[in-house]
Amino acid sequence: MVVTLTDSAESSETDRFSITDLCNDFGVTARALRFYEDEGLIAPERRGLARIYSQRDRVRLAWILRGKRVGFSLADIREMIDLYDIGDGRVVQRQVTVQKCRDRIAFLENQRRDIDAAIAELGDFVSTIEALPHSTAPTEGASPEKD
Repeated sequence: MVVTLTDSAESSETDRFSITDLCNDFGVTARALRFYEDEGLIAPERRGLARIYSQRDRVRLAWILRGKRVGFSLADIREMIDLYDIGDGRVVQRQVTVQKCRDRIAFLENQRRDIDAAIAELGDFVSTIEALPHSTAPTEGASPEKD
């Protein structure tokens, strides 16, 4: 999940995307893109009221969506993608990302064990209930016996 961002001064117009382009390409809403912008995760150029997204914004959006799919918080995602900019050849970014991914894998494996245990417990409970003898319900109009 290590990101490679490009932000060349010589980028062409083909490296620019409208909000509609990104919405269609990633299956997200314009509202979601504006939210990520408000959160400082992407930073489109503004031309009047139009937002113009760079290749860098596009790559960051791909990271955001992938991170969300696997359960990272926006704070975790921000940390991982912002580490690209520290200028160390992405060494720290890779280390942090790998550790966060390993931590997330461990969390999900524990969660899977908990879910498997809950499923087994529910299955046992259903089996226990189904094994109980069926009592006959009183017929309509009959009064319960009194001792």
